[in-house]
Amino acid sequence: MVSLPIPHSTVQTKVTRCADTARAGDSDEPRESHAGKGVLSWSLKNRSRFLPPTRRAWKKLVPGEEAAVGPGEELVEALLDLVRSPQSLWALPEDSSAEDRFLRELAIQSPLMIRDTFFYSYFRSLRVVGKQVSQVGGDLLKFLKLEELVLSANRIKEVDAANLPPMLKVLELYGNELSSTECLCAHPPPGLQHLGLGQNQLRSPSESRYLTASHWPNLVSLDLGFNDLTDLRAMVAALRSLGRLRLLVLQGNPLALLPHYRGFTVDSLARLCVLDDVTVSPHERHQFRGLGQQGDLLPQDAQLVVTVGNIRGVVDSSVLDPEPGPKGPFVAYSYYVTYDFLGGEDGEASEHGGVLAEVVKPRSSAQLLGEELAEDLAEESLASVETTEQKSESSVVSGCSAARPPFSASGEELGKLRPRMDPRLCPSPGTVPFSTDHKPWANVIACNYEAQHSIRDLGLLKGFLLAGTTVTIMEEKAATCLQILSWPVVTPPVDSPQGAKKGKGEDDKKKKEKDRKDWKGKAEEPPQERKASHKKREAPKELCQDPPTLQALGSGLVALEPLLAGEAVVSTVCNFGVIRTPESDRLTFARDSKIKKGAKKEKTKSAAPIFESDYQPEQLTVEVEIQLGQVRSVEEALRAVANQARAE
Repeated sequence: MVSLPIPHSTVQTKVTRCADTARAGDSDEPRESHAGKGVLSWSLKNRSRFLPPTRRAWKKLVPGEEAAVGPGEELVEALLDLVRSPQSLWALPEDSSAEDRFLRELAIQSPLMIRDTFFYSYFRSLRVVGKQVSQVGGDLLKFLKLEELVLSANRIKEVDAANLPPMLKVLELYGNELSSTECLCAHPPPGLQHLGLGQNQLRSPSESRYLTASHWPNLVSLDLGFNDLTDLRAMVAALRSLGRLRLLVLQGNPLALLPHYRGFTVDSLARLCVLDDVTVSPHERHQFRGLGQQGDLLPQDAQLVVTVGNIRGVVDSSVLDPEPGPKGPFVAYSYYVTYDFLGGEDGEASEHGGVLAEVVKPRSSAQLLGEELAEDLAEESLASVETTEQKSESSVVSGCSAARPPFSASGEELGKLRPRMDPRLCPSPGTVPFSTDHKPWANVIACNYEAQHSIRDLGLLKGFLLAGTTVTIMEEKAATCLQILSWPVVTPPVDSPQGAKKGKGEDDKKKKEKDRKDWKGKAEEPPQERKASHKKREAPKELCQDPPTLQALGSGLVALEPLLAGEAVVSTVCNFGVIRTPESDRLTFARDSKIKKGAKKEKTKSAAPIFESDYQPEQLTVEVEIQLGQVRSVEEALRAVANQARAE
């Protein structure tokens, strides 16, 4: 654990770095070999200059006497030239401040002034960045004139405000582990003008109580960006008391994802000049005038719109399949796009423009089995009705699917009933998979998909945006076969010989009369009805479809973090590489040429792709856009409130 109190060794290291100098001469020794000598080594070699004053030291030197120095000593002017020359081995880096140059020259001209008391009273700014500091000790109070303290990128969880210098005007604690600002309000520096608390862990709804004028009366700039603050109304109500506040940063917090965030904040803080590094213009303030008084009516959920455009570069898998036989299988391919997103309050998709985003949820074994049993019962009831009408029993002969398992089917058999899904379809924890409509193959597949998502949990939404969403292009293969229902010969029940002889004559009479009536009725029927009745007696046919096979053609992550950083739209083209081959494109073109028989030969030739040795198929891409809903005027915000009220 590292503590911030600045020990004497740390100050001396700072002195040595800023005032580093070395002996000049003809030595070719690199600069690193002189590191650590510093002022002390130079003073030892020139110690005769800084001994206690003697009688001779107070005498006026005659011209030329200064040059008469010892063989191990250097002139002050020579050392100054070494530290000032850009070509020197002891030159300071180009990004050095004027303070660094002054201290180095001061160490050469007056090394006896370099003491702890000088440093504590001299420095106005102190930066300790990325040094694993975890505590702030009382030694900071020794810096009596310190005005700027930067302790960013450390491990500070709590700051005792009593240890902060009283003259402090700028305090930056970015990238630490602060969970509350309450510790800073015990004894805050009264003249503090800028407070930077971004990239911490501030999430409590009560944080707004510690950001009032009673604690920070002179605060001009406040940075709370990229924390976990969610209550916009409470935060703005507290900041309204800071009369001198001109610069404010709240982006990166969940509360900044609300559609009315910027307009509500601008209208509520009338003296604010810059919000999230964007200047508040008079036109913008006029557009949102009066919105700050509608806080109770404004919705508290974020609105995001997902748009999926065109898919390109999909291979036509149908040209690779063999020609189907008379009874199949007939294979159909469809393509769609899936993406992960947070579900609404009920976990389902939300409507936008009449489009319902499809939720692809794996069904349980019980649901699947229930559906299969329902289909079995329906088929059995249909078969019983046909048996009653025709007074015969029917048996189903399937040409493409195996018999369905009974109720006590094993897990493996039930697993065969489910669609074969790619493991990349499984959504991330806490998200729901959505998909576009299924489309047939085309060179450019237009999805034309748009869905609006309303999220109430803003903290969960921030975590989702930081993680991003996974976009996948899916191919669904559905095989259909012809199923024929056959009517087997029904053998009559075998009766006893006596009963058969007894009723034989009566049965023959009834049969002849029935045949005569049937023949007479057929003769009176029109030809069309006779033909229809003949078709009814043919063996019925129906289609049987196997569970679809799903395959992920391409999958990738879309970063959504720019929406947290203030961007309104994330628009990208996901590129999954090339999955087509020249051979598949050649087969597709040949198939399309046969279909277009009525086209002219010249047009066909001009439309034919050139399959040369350097031919490269098109890459698999899909256009995706995610837009964060934002209102641009008070009228638009009130219109959204009215629409929400009508929907409820």
